[in-house]
Amino acid sequence: MTDSAIPARKAPSPLANWRDYIIYIGFVAIFIIFAATLGERGFLDPNNLLNIIRQTAIIAVVSVAMTFVLGTAEIDLSVGAVAGLASVATAMGIDHFGILGGIVCGLGTGAAVGAVNGWLTTGIGIPSFLTTLAMMGIARGVAMWISATAAIPILDKPYSAIFGGGNLGPVPSLLIWMVVFGIAGHVVLRRTTFGRRVLATGGNETSARYSGVDTASIKFRVLMLSSVAAAVAGMLYAGRLHSGRFQFGEGDELSVIAAAVLGGTSLFGGAGTVVGSIMGALMIGLINNGLVLMGLEFSQQLIARGAIIIIAVAISQTKKR
Repeated sequence: MTDSAIPARKAPSPLANWRDYIIYIGFVAIFIIFAATLGERGFLDPNNLLNIIRQTAIIAVVSVAMTFVLGTAEIDLSVGAVAGLASVATAMGIDHFGILGGIVCGLGTGAAVGAVNGWLTTGIGIPSFLTTLAMMGIARGVAMWISATAAIPILDKPYSAIFGGGNLGPVPSLLIWMVVFGIAGHVVLRRTTFGRRVLATGGNETSARYSGVDTASIKFRVLMLSSVAAAVAGMLYAGRLHSGRFQFGEGDELSVIAAAVLGGTSLFGGAGTVVGSIMGALMIGLINNGLVLMGLEFSQQLIARGAIIIIAVAISQTKKR
């Protein structure tokens, strides 16, 4: 048979994988709807748009790390509680040791929690769902204990300016943190051996192991990364709100997971996109902001957030099939 007799393979249509772009399509559609209906209520005001970024940047930072965790077919439910604990540890560290001491305390808290989560999951064999669910309660309890359930003020202005409370010209520092984490996460996931091994572990752990990938080490490292990112989130909360409080980050685990999955990361592992996760966080923030301008109560906003999670899971399952 000659080459001319072999039928040419038809190039896939760009619309064939339309679900890969659903987050971008949805974001633009929702933005246009809110702009048309809430324009008179200040939705398009530059200050309001910057507020959306400020309110979602911290979620976006943690969603970058959650992309790696979900990419290995694991999950981390402790990120919200770790953020609260890290904010308290940072505030106490600044009070006793200065700004550098506070930063070390915050990051050290995240690293310690991540090491425990990783060891229990990969060393003992406890499913990450149960490990991090238990750690969520432990971290919250420790934060309440060491702070006596009281807010610990942060009076260090340079710290607050760098960690979420300041601006670089007209650009909020939180936006800079989100961009830096997004670029770093995208490069690591798409351009490094570690990123490829993360997705290989989640796609088929047995095959990855036979291919020479230390899947236990990969899972340990992504759980460590997740807790450190959560600690950074707590430090950003502390800087923006000038205090450390155990309540910071409460419920963020739902928003973070929803943002990652809505952005195209599979709950079943093997597929993930950092840019999509950040877009998912921005989309959730966009929806929350629009609901507030509409005058909906907080309870109704929670219902809408739950609906977003259901839609995200449904899209993830469809893409996996």
